Amino acid sequence: MTIIDRFEGDWAVIEWENGLTFNFPRALLPPGAKSGDVVEFNVSIDRSGTEMRRIRIKRLEDDLFRP
Repeated sequence: MTIIDRFEGDWAVIEWENGLTFNFPRALLPPGAKSGDVVEFNVSIDRSGTEMRRIRIKRLEDDLFRP
């Protein structure tokens, strides 16, 4: 379980079950979030977005270093 422990200015102090804490931008929390609320964090990799970015950067490099 992950909870909002408290707020410190523009930051929310988030506490993991194991007692570790980290700061998270308050502006990125849902409206109305308050101390004691349980929050969920889901992180995933956007494979297609990553590939499109890789291709775009490769094209920029090719243009930059073209003889």
